[in-house]
Amino acid sequence: MAESSSPTRSGRRPGRSGTRDRILQVARNQFASKGFDHTTIRSIASESGVDSALVHHYFGTKQRLLVDAIELPIDPATILGALEAAPVDALGETLARTVIGVWDSTHQPAVVAAVRSALTGGEENLVRSFLLEVALKGIAARVDSPTGTGDLRVALVASQMTGLFVTRHLLRIEALRTLSTEQTVQLIAPTLQRYFTGPLEPV
Repeated sequence: MAESSSPTRSGRRPGRSGTRDRILQVARNQFASKGFDHTTIRSIASESGVDSALVHHYFGTKQRLLVDAIELPIDPATILGALEAAPVDALGETLARTVIGVWDSTHQPAVVAAVRSALTGGEENLVRSFLLEVALKGIAARVDSPTGTGDLRVALVASQMTGLFVTRHLLRIEALRTLSTEQTVQLIAPTLQRYFTGPLEPV
């Protein structure tokens, strides 16, 4: 997303060369160190030496800023919308079908590059913040039964999906890599659903 050469809107400070990149770097640092919820557009703007309006001008919302900071090629609102609309007893299949569908789409090279860059570039906290505070946070309250288990449930789901992505797309383990999208969904969805709504006590 390049800086625009068009006139800025009234009341917004014109961006200097490199301003957008500086905002992104500050955002990465703050999201990684403080998490999504405790990072504000105002604090990012202050550390970047600009006003909040300019941050909104470049990135719109805080969620969009996080997406750009991780360099994800898709807007997670597409996935979040599907999850919000799904009944609790269908969350596992909905998550698997939506996310694996993105992984196996034309976005795959960009998704793989973004995840590899984040994991090898020392930005693990940034990825964790995105997964737990943005992508799965809304689900935790819906699956918090018994009370107090919601965070553990979504953490288990995150571990399953992260492990699948790493082994299938980064390590490229043959038995997983050659599965079709539908085969992968059918294999992984029941496990995700068990994490969401099944008993957590060892059998």
